[in-house]
Amino acid sequence: MKYMLVMHMNPVLWDSLSEDEQQAVYSGHGDYMKLLRESGELVTTQALAEPERSTTVRVRDGGRVLSDGPYLEHKEFVCGFYLVDVETKERAIELAGLIPDARHTGVEVRQVMFEQGLEM
Repeated sequence: MKYMLVMHMNPVLWDSLSEDEQQAVYSGHGDYMKLLRESGELVTTQALAEPERSTTVRVRDGGRVLSDGPYLEHKEFVCGFYLVDVETKERAIELAGLIPDARHTGVEVRQVMFEQGLEM
């Protein structure tokens, strides 16, 4: 079963961490990726730009309406994810708890319900 382990960022909380605590999160991801590669459970991982660099697209009256930034104002935002392929939801939860960010903010565990590969 595939699960997306979605990491959230709270800029206010992040800014309150010491430089050493922030560095521990960064370096912890290297150790975490090594663990997932060695276990064969890592499918992919991606880090996302902050919401201020995003564009929201809506279709209204047959035309595209664009706005800068996220859809809603939130203190927390999705900053990245790990896609893992594991035997059970319990293992996905265990892995989510090992993500360095989980010590400071939430990591959402969400099962992938549908997957379609691209064929060229």
